[in-house]
Amino acid sequence: MIGKKNIVFGFIYLVFTAALGPYMLQTMFPDMGGAMQIKQKDVGYLQQLADGEFENPETMDPMSAEQIAQANTRGILALSMLDNARAPINDMKGGPHAHGNLEAVLNIIAGLTLCFLAAPVLYKQIISWLFILGALLHSGMLYLRVFDIGFAGTLLNFGPWFVLLALLLMGLAAAIWLQPEPVRD
Repeated sequence: MIGKKNIVFGFIYLVFTAALGPYMLQTMFPDMGGAMQIKQKDVGYLQQLADGEFENPETMDPMSAEQIAQANTRGILALSMLDNARAPINDMKGGPHAHGNLEAVLNIIAGLTLCFLAAPVLYKQIISWLFILGALLHSGMLYLRVFDIGFAGTLLNFGPWFVLLALLLMGLAAAIWLQPEPVRD
């Protein structure tokens, strides 16, 4: 059963990519919590101003227009800091995490489909390995690139082409060798 390795690889790779996402969030972006605290403090203070509490929290004196402008500036800067802290997280979620999950499921589906094709063994092996190599050389290299592994950027270019070629070959194989189930009376 040639598609079995794709099914096994797909499930293991899905667990790996799904677990690596939260790990990367916790270890690679620790300043997210600090940015969130600053935003809560500064924007919370702006909320007090919006509610009509125009008093300086330290002195309880009425605030001048300059102090209100400074509070607005601190709030805007806190929101900007939070957006800057979130940007790498959103890039990571849209890149290796999403592609890894997609390519894992694609391997599972390809493996199941390969089990039902009456194609020559060599043809099915080529398709099978192209799907696995495509996943490793695409989303796998994206993960390595996030972790600053140098060679990952050069190998990254081959992965999408392998996946596309595997999809094309799988489509041709399905058109030729996927037999309909015989009709039974």
